[in-house]
Amino acid sequence: MATKPKIAVFASGNGSNFQAIADAIQAGKLDAELVLAITDRPAAFVVERARRLGIESFSFVPSQYDSKQLYEEMLKEKLFEHGVEWLVLAGYMRLIGPVLLDAFENRIINIHPSVLPAFPGKDAIGQTLAAGAEKAGVTVHYVDAGMDTGSIIAQQSFPIAGRKREAVEAEIHKIEHELYPATLQRLFKHSFI
Repeated sequence: MATKPKIAVFASGNGSNFQAIADAIQAGKLDAELVLAITDRPAAFVVERARRLGIESFSFVPSQYDSKQLYEEMLKEKLFEHGVEWLVLAGYMRLIGPVLLDAFENRIINIHPSVLPAFPGKDAIGQTLAAGAEKAGVTVHYVDAGMDTGSIIAQQSFPIAGRKREAVEAEIHKIEHELYPATLQRLFKHSFI
């Protein structure tokens, strides 16, 4: 029987996808061990979510390091100490650099609130609405050196049909909270057979 992959979730804010992943693990829908939450914003609510779940969290302030390489080296050591095998980005608002890309090659996953390759980067929902797109959606993809340019693993879209931003955001969150854990389960099951 394969062991459960150890994952770290990286988040910069509320952590609702972190919560959805933790809930899927607890419900037996995601065979993984969530060993660490990492945030670049010490006041982010994801820290409180992790505390409530008894999951260790680690916060850092990038500006306190002389370079991305230095803070990524520090993160790499922290991840190795915890035996982390996969990095799961969930609202982490920083590009991953060469240190982590090399250390976790093809084992860094991200979720993005648009149907990539359309509307990469920040405020994808705002970009989608400003462009008058007919559909909005969610993409789960591998992380590479670009901004939301890695190979697509899964996508789900829905018609905007005149909905206001709040309604579009709510639908995106609903999809994310189902699609991300389910996609991770398929990915880990395939990778650990």
